[in-house]
Amino acid sequence: MIPATYIIIGITAAISIWCFSNRELKYKLTFSPYAAKHHKRWYNVFTHAFVHADYIHLIFNLFVLYSFGYQKSPLGDYGLEADFLRFFGSLGTLWFVLLYIGGILFATLPAFYKHSENPNYLAVGASGAVSAVLFSSIIIHPFESLQFIFLPGVPIYFIVFGVLYLAYEIYMSKRGKDNIAHDAHFSGAIFGILFTLVIRPETLTELIEQIKLQFL
Repeated sequence: MIPATYIIIGITAAISIWCFSNRELKYKLTFSPYAAKHHKRWYNVFTHAFVHADYIHLIFNLFVLYSFGYQKSPLGDYGLEADFLRFFGSLGTLWFVLLYIGGILFATLPAFYKHSENPNYLAVGASGAVSAVLFSSIIIHPFESLQFIFLPGVPIYFIVFGVLYLAYEIYMSKRGKDNIAHDAHFSGAIFGILFTLVIRPETLTELIEQIKLQFL
């Protein structure tokens, strides 16, 4: 069975690349709080997550999703979807997909609050959903580490990567010169944490124990 992570990556890449050469389609799928409220384009609340501003934006989001979603290795599968399968058995993939979709929807709330009367505000990207996956992973494995090709031999804790990720979004949000929903990263992160604690409350106890082992 193909992991849901790979299916999401494939669909997102295909639609995003298609939209790079089809401005009309990109506009139809782009999130506009104003259009959703005044023109009933509610489907954009969901479809904007499959459209990206450019290749850098697309590659970055899909890289983070792949890194934290699902990977195969000779030592066993790992990533959040693999964790959910271990926790919930055959329902694990369903919970993972619900987390991803919930991240998409929940992440639009700040934009609705701030921009529902602004016809010029537009946003694209899977930022909210990817943040939900990332921060769900962080509270499950805060002190697991990543290694990047461009930083050989330098492991980075999940929790450190999360802090750097949000710091970058604060910087980009202040610049405010693109159509990327940077504030969606924060609401997506909150959703990912809350969703995980609701469906698996023991995660909080395990998180506290991991912190104690690390610092006490």
